[in-house]
Amino acid sequence: MIKNYILDTNVLIHFPGCIHTFEDNNIIIPIICLEELDNLKKKEGIVGYQAREAIREINNVRQYGNIHIGVKLPNGGTLRVELNHMSPVDMPDGVDLDKNDNKILTIAMNIRNESKKFVKTILVTKDLCVAIKAESMNLEVQDYQNDKIDVDQIYKGYKEVSLSSKYIDKIYHGGLKLNKETGPEAFPNEFFCIKSYDDDSHETLAKFNGDKIIPLKYGNDKAWGLTPRNREQRMAFELLMDQDIDLVTLSGGAGTGKSILSVAVALQKVIESNAYDKIIFVKPVVPAGESIGFLPGTENQKLKPFMDSFGDAIESLMNERNKIQLIEKIDKPRKNIKKNNEHIEKPMFSVEAFLEQYREAGIIEMKTFTFMRGRTLSNAMVIIDEAQEMTPHLAKLMLTRAGQNSKFVMIGDPSDNQIDNILVDSKSNGLVYVIEKMKPYSITGHVSLEEVERSPLAKIAEESL
Repeated sequence: MIKNYILDTNVLIHFPGCIHTFEDNNIIIPIICLEELDNLKKKEGIVGYQAREAIREINNVRQYGNIHIGVKLPNGGTLRVELNHMSPVDMPDGVDLDKNDNKILTIAMNIRNESKKFVKTILVTKDLCVAIKAESMNLEVQDYQNDKIDVDQIYKGYKEVSLSSKYIDKIYHGGLKLNKETGPEAFPNEFFCIKSYDDDSHETLAKFNGDKIIPLKYGNDKAWGLTPRNREQRMAFELLMDQDIDLVTLSGGAGTGKSILSVAVALQKVIESNAYDKIIFVKPVVPAGESIGFLPGTENQKLKPFMDSFGDAIESLMNERNKIQLIEKIDKPRKNIKKNNEHIEKPMFSVEAFLEQYREAGIIEMKTFTFMRGRTLSNAMVIIDEAQEMTPHLAKLMLTRAGQNSKFVMIGDPSDNQIDNILVDSKSNGLVYVIEKMKPYSITGHVSLEEVERSPLAKIAEESL
């Protein structure tokens, strides 16, 4: 049955391509939404970018017909801009009719009243207050559902199984094919936490390579002096160290080791082993207060408050490293990075000057999403922190920047209390979207980290507050 879907502005900003996801139904965009998009298009950061993308998407469908009477979309639905139905006669007393949200509610109510005998009308919004008001007015209201993920069933990246010791031994002698005991299915690069049911002391971690369950490759390795501390960290470390895996996603609460593991492996791969030419740190700028545009200074100076988490990770790593080895490396700078076909010296390390020295050498970059469009990131290890702040659209933008010999690492905590971006929530953010959509591929891997290792205080705070 055909339905009328009236879209709020925040839905268009959340996913600019949403107009193509309502099948053969009628999509109605109130003229007020276009006014709001017009006001937002010059805004810095994520919201401004998404507003511009939404305007482009709406403009692109004009080739299919007249947007005033309704454009027939390729998927069978229709799209029109609603200019009328603004009479507030049926709106309850106490509603401020000068507010755009209430104007959209007025349009939705009038269209509902006019067509309810023939077509069901549904308001689609991501604004909780609008949703509450709509329901109180007996309007049918929905959140945008197409990119929502069931977080209770989100892919963890590993499974726990019990096997006989004979099967465990087979993993280390040629690998073990999937069977009834392991489960008939597994995703590439999914881990198995295995305990023997005939020997309590016999247990191991292993990984499915797409064909067989095999031992971990990097179980005894370190990165920049760091050794994984628990089971989930070992699995994450395995994915991060493997250069055949181009995308790693790590989720988990504060203090579980997402950042420090990623930074340690990046430093190891770029500065020690030269697997990649540079590290690119990326972070969405979604502050709780002022926008980055109001901070003084250069781009790097503006970014510093948002990038301090990377500096904290580097400082923690250096405290773990052997002081004698550090002195030796400072005394003997290596000359094994090429830039413009010339060898350059890797700069000396000091906690205070590290980021600036390596940035000047072209080995470290710090960026926000604002400067990513049109770029191709090759020969780089790219770490995207706070990925739960991204919309699915921005997540796609980032991953499509991947060039040859690049590795992308997306880390974040997708719980609602760690999301400041009003465009997403725990079920619709870019991190969980990427985790679920990318899990079937052989060049991707994911682990959900659970054990807090930062400190005893951080652990009980994460568990109790």
